[in-house]
Amino acid sequence: MAQEGNKSADCTRLSLNWYALHIRSRHEKRVAERLGSQSLETFLPLHRSRHTWKNGVHVDVDLPLFPCYLFARASIYDRIRLLQHPGVLGFAASSARPTVIPDEEISVLRTATESLKAEPHPYLNNGDAVRIVSGPLTGMRGILTRRKQEYRVVLSIEAIMRSIVVEVSEFDIEPQEKKRLAAGA
Repeated sequence: MAQEGNKSADCTRLSLNWYALHIRSRHEKRVAERLGSQSLETFLPLHRSRHTWKNGVHVDVDLPLFPCYLFARASIYDRIRLLQHPGVLGFAASSARPTVIPDEEISVLRTATESLKAEPHPYLNNGDAVRIVSGPLTGMRGILTRRKQEYRVVLSIEAIMRSIVVEVSEFDIEPQEKKRLAAGA
């Protein structure tokens, strides 16, 4: 009988998946605390940021690395219960079903937030217009490309219809709004 109990516990544990929950703005910590008190495993990656208030006081605060998102590990049966929590708006989904986040990605996020200084960075896609914000090419605009694990920016000189590609750090670029890029061209 004890073996049957262990098998059902293993099946339950195996059916747990990580999901990204969309949370009301500035309610991430409170929702994580409530879910944790109900024995649901959650992960809220935080980063430390220095804020200066209007009165000139400097304070270090822990802010969500991904504002409005919280990771929760749940079974398919817990999903309805998660949606009923105050502050939970829904699941992050790429289709009609909530997207499962692989355990490896959560593990990498945990490592990055615990042992490295992780900070938010705008999401960039191949082909996005970007502006270089630091280094010798500060202010240049181009198109983001990737080669293996390296970020590269294609810089074009329209007058001679030629382009070059330079390797950059992801921290040296920021997304460029299409309107601003078109206005600058």
